[in-house]
Amino acid sequence: MEYIETKAELKAVLNDWRLQGDHIALVPTMGNLHAGHLSLCRQASEVADRVVATIFVNPTQFGAGEDFEEYPRTLERDSRRLKKVRADVLFAPDVDAIYPFGLDNATRVSVPVLTENLCGAFRPGPFDGVTGVVARLFAIVHPDVAGSGQKDFPHQLVIRRMVDDLSLPIAIITAPTVREDDGLAMSSRNSYLTEAERLVAPELYRVLRSIGADLQNGKRDFAELENWADATLRQAGLEPEYVAVRRALDLSEPDRDCDELVVLAAARLGKTRLIDNVVVTV
Repeated sequence: MEYIETKAELKAVLNDWRLQGDHIALVPTMGNLHAGHLSLCRQASEVADRVVATIFVNPTQFGAGEDFEEYPRTLERDSRRLKKVRADVLFAPDVDAIYPFGLDNATRVSVPVLTENLCGAFRPGPFDGVTGVVARLFAIVHPDVAGSGQKDFPHQLVIRRMVDDLSLPIAIITAPTVREDDGLAMSSRNSYLTEAERLVAPELYRVLRSIGADLQNGKRDFAELENWADATLRQAGLEPEYVAVRRALDLSEPDRDCDELVVLAAARLGKTRLIDNVVVTV
């Protein structure tokens, strides 16, 4: 695996691959890799000849007062893990490479509506950071395929919308959420949890699964299910930002006849923000 920091060096490698007719997959990450990231790299390698994994802690994805400075940076360990899944390149640019005109003067890429509710309502701004940095990485790498994990369900939906709206020739693949044995979705921020909080955290997934089972059993009072989940999570010691049943297609409010649903939640536990979702076909 090659370790590359500059766009010029990456461009030379990519040009060689394209001359050979190779299809290229991109797996963008902020590092502190876990098994979910690695499963996405493996999936990418099954549909492309070459895999470029990126590690860039993107400052525009962090809201005011969030954990940009504290976010775990584990580049050496991440490099070893990527070698084991046979990524071809680790691209780890600095901020100037991604934002050559500075953060305040950076071109913005925004996907309206999808980014204005749920996580977007509680964290205005970071969704534009996601689309902005992914658009830049797409422009640098020109991948045929790009990967996104299901745990960040709204993120992958927003990226799909951006790709469709801009007619970008990129196929988006989504890897299933990888979980700990007790159901907690793997996340780079789980390391923030204390021992006591770690015992409580799986309650989020348990509650989402319970709503999913109720939906499959025919319950359609979405507000009642959401209110029950909110109260149950608070009783367990979490502080929900939202629990919502939405159409999986576009995160709009579902009607009783909708057959593809997603149950999403975000909750605070100590200083950790947990997100998760369950997709339900009814």
